Formats: sequence, C-alpha cells, structure tokens
Amino acid sequence: AQQIIDNTSELADQMQKRGFKLLTGGTSNHLILSDVYKSFGIDGKVAEVAMDTIGLNLNANAVADDPLPPFRPSGIRLGTPAITTRGFKVKDMEQIAEWMKQAIDNRDNPKVLDKLKKEVMAVAKVHPLPSDS
Repeated sequence: AQQIIDNTSELADQMQKRGFKLLTGGTSNHLILSDVYKSFGIDGKVAEVAMDTIGLNLNANAVADDPLPPFRPSGIRLGTPAITTRGFKVKDMEQIAEWMKQAIDNRDNPKVLDKLKKEVMAVAKVHPLPSDS
C-alpha cells in the first residue's frame, strides 16, 4: 500500500511540474484529481479520450463548483493501484506524467498519438499484468 501512495505522490508532483492543476495541490492517497479545464482549457472528456488513445486509462470527473456540464466535466481522476500492481515504481512516474502532457498537447495529431501509444505499449509489455497462477 505504501508503494501506491509513493507512486501517487510522485505522479502528482510530476503532473504539477507539467502544468496540471491538482485540486488538492497534491495527494495523500491513491487518487489524483486534476482540473484540466483550468490547466489547459480542455474538458475532462477530451483529456480522457486523448489518454485512452495512447493506452493510459483515467476518467473525466467533475470538480467542485464545476462550470462545465456533467457529461463534459472540467476534471480528470486517476490513481496508481493498477500500475503499481504491474510493478511500476516512483522512478516511472515522471515518464507517465510526460506521456499524459504529450497526449493533451498532441490530442489532434494522430501521428504523435500513435508514436506515444507505441511507447506506452512497449513499457506495458515490460510490466505485464500479474497472472492468477
């Protein structure tokens, strides 16, 4: 459980360095909530689609006093339990934050998104899902 918290804390720090405004200013558990509308002028659904395109999964999420409608909320919500289970460590969080920022910056550039997806998939193969056996 401590590795999850450590990964989340580092990912939150790395996201903030790349311009993501976090609602808690950081995190003390396994969840991160970022206001991408205030950060980058896009809604959470746009960010969610960009991340899905490159193979990173997170959810659009409303923020407090959200000026946007429920189906296109201002925020995104993500956590680190899944990647921690796959063996990702604190040192890997910088790369994940960078992929997130690149996906947002290049959300309308299929060529760059495809390149990012290949990078994400290559790293995912090095950190496979644990088997039940």
